[in-house]
Amino acid sequence: MKNKITYLVLLAITCVNGYSQVIGKTEARGNKEYAKYAYIDAIKTYERIYEKGYKSPDMLLKIGNAYYFNAELEKANKWYAELYATNPDQEPEFYYRHAQTLKAVKENDKSDAMMAAFVQKKGGDARAKIFAKNKNYLAEIKKNSGRYKIENAGINSKYSDYGTAYMGTKVVFSSARDTGNFSKRIHTWTGQYFTNLYDSPISEDGSLGAVAKFGKKLNTKYHEDTPTFTKDGKTVYFTRNNYLEKRGYDAGKVTLLKIYKATVDKDGQWNNITPLPFNSDSYQTAHPTLSPDEKTLYFVSDMPGTRGQSDLFKVKINEDGSFGNTENLGDAINTEGRETYPFISDDNELYFASDGQPGLGGLDIYITKIPKDGSTNFKEVLNVGEEANSPKDDFAFIINFKTKKGFLSSNRDGGQGSDDIYKFVETKPIWCEQILFGVITDEDTKAVLPNTKLQLFDDNFNKIKEATSDAEGKYEFTEVECGKKYYVRASHEDYTTKEVPVTIGKETGKTELNIELKSEGCKVKIGDDLADCFKINIIYFDLDKWNIRPDAAIDLAKLLDVLEQNPSMKINIRSHTDSRASDKYNDVLSKNRAKSTKDWLIKNGIAATRLTSEGLGERELVNKCADDVPCTEAEHQLNRRSEFIITAL
Repeated sequence: MKNKITYLVLLAITCVNGYSQVIGKTEARGNKEYAKYAYIDAIKTYERIYEKGYKSPDMLLKIGNAYYFNAELEKANKWYAELYATNPDQEPEFYYRHAQTLKAVKENDKSDAMMAAFVQKKGGDARAKIFAKNKNYLAEIKKNSGRYKIENAGINSKYSDYGTAYMGTKVVFSSARDTGNFSKRIHTWTGQYFTNLYDSPISEDGSLGAVAKFGKKLNTKYHEDTPTFTKDGKTVYFTRNNYLEKRGYDAGKVTLLKIYKATVDKDGQWNNITPLPFNSDSYQTAHPTLSPDEKTLYFVSDMPGTRGQSDLFKVKINEDGSFGNTENLGDAINTEGRETYPFISDDNELYFASDGQPGLGGLDIYITKIPKDGSTNFKEVLNVGEEANSPKDDFAFIINFKTKKGFLSSNRDGGQGSDDIYKFVETKPIWCEQILFGVITDEDTKAVLPNTKLQLFDDNFNKIKEATSDAEGKYEFTEVECGKKYYVRASHEDYTTKEVPVTIGKETGKTELNIELKSEGCKVKIGDDLADCFKINIIYFDLDKWNIRPDAAIDLAKLLDVLEQNPSMKINIRSHTDSRASDKYNDVLSKNRAKSTKDWLIKNGIAATRLTSEGLGERELVNKCADDVPCTEAEHQLNRRSEFIITAL
């Protein structure tokens, strides 16, 4: 049954402090059932007591939790609301769960208020931080909504049906439906039968056909669900209770979940069923899914290192079939809540369900892109919006990247069972992307410049892509994100490198950026004086002054432009005086003038790390005009000069 599998963890239930009354035998029985995760029995016991007029804060919390853990959020809300009215001072996790149940009854303002209380109680929690950063989350979800046409998949029963997977021209899924077996095992957590695997053929129009049990040897008398198949259909990874030849338990006598592998034998039967080596009797693993190249298995677990109730992990599948080390997908994905049901599309998009990211209530479906370098440096996580998501649990999203058709599972209103499978068509992508294109030309002649090297940087100057202009001077960068600022750096032999900012449009389409390059009048190397190369005049100062005059600023603007077009260039600013006045005075004056020039460049946007300055006074005269040597004013002026020596390129 999905709910046991979804929540995955051995839940540490927080009890309300201060309750010290003697617990009667009936409540004690309910507590015992609750402790063993027999939530359906616990609910019945507690509610019988409540109907007789007996209640306590501890019991109200446990009834609410029992419904919450069975994804009956509306019923959980009733009991949480009564407890909150009795005593609003609760443990932090209560506020988070109550916020989720308030969303289920569409009381979003109250839910946000409850989340604000959660932030105050537990501000260091990732869920609290995400909420604090995304106060406008409902507007973002609305922006992503309306992209799916959803309808009942036509294979649902009055029991729980969920967790589809593609296998060739079939869909394989999990169901708690009764198939007429003599032995009918009821799961005390949910009150339904244990789940088995079933299949249904996919017709050309996308509808599903007759349902049949799948993989006779894969199914047992306990839970099986969420398979993932290799493209050749010969290997399956799937979730099952800890059961192979006999039932296994953890230290608390609870049967946990494990991931198993099976292969098809020569008779077409599933055999060689083996647990994966990173399973354990002390934690759970579940919901495997394969990357498109089938070299990485993604899954869910509460193993050591898990941030929340359940996290997403990945593990490398080696060529010999062995496995590498498991790796947590990190803080961008995982929260202190539940992250579960991963799926990787053929375009390396990761879909997963979470109740820790901002959503509409219960589990919502999210999407992110898997980094091309294979790291866990995930960037943007987006809620896929309505209609895929609802105020209830929405999960187990799969999609055919080519046809844009797929399936998801949900216990939303209007279904046939506690969980149902829905089919959908995606009408437009969630990612708004554009093509950035243009032509590179000579600034003076307007001639096109083939073979220009172009680099694309994000707004933090991280290099993203490279390109080269073609024979017509044209270039393009695909998959640039809408509404974001980028920088394009163009460099060509014998031309000054130019870096141009551009902000991409907010709708899917194209953004044009044409760039003109200035022919270099000279080529520079480390040790050259930019003043000589770029015809920068002497930076004049008034007598005995070191402030930048307006006419000097004109020439400094030339220097500023050179530095902006060559962002890796560093210079040493050197200031000289003539021989008049004392050596000591001239040293101080030249240092102040050099520093004033440096400060002007910093003020106008040049990083201080690119600039050094020094005053050389009258120590490096360019002519005979030393102390007591008669010289004209024009000759003295030749010594009052500024140099801009290149120290790095």
